Amino acid sequence: MPYIEKKDREKFHTDVDLIKQVAEKIETCGELNYVFTLICQQYLLKKGIRYQNINDIVGALEGCKLEFYRRIASHYEDDKILSNGDVCLIEKYKFPDAYKMHED
Repeated sequence: MPYIEKKDREKFHTDVDLIKQVAEKIETCGELNYVFTLICQQYLLKKGIRYQNINDIVGALEGCKLEFYRRIASHYEDDKILSNGDVCLIEKYKFPDAYKMHED
């Protein structure tokens, strides 16, 4: 999860605008992949090419993916279920019943 302590975020505050500027230039999935790859490779160059560091990168990317899906994609999909109708055949998990399960 990306929730590091506030005091640990401070070192990135001056770079947030630079990160936003880079993100604004990205127009394709390939370019997004390129930027992620550069960040991962730079981290590896700094930390050293070791299994643990490679594993840390893979874990961070997976965590980022899961958090993005949890916070953004799942809400988007819920909105689409509401606007276009559900396609779930399993009665127990049909929307909105499945949605109510997430609220508990």
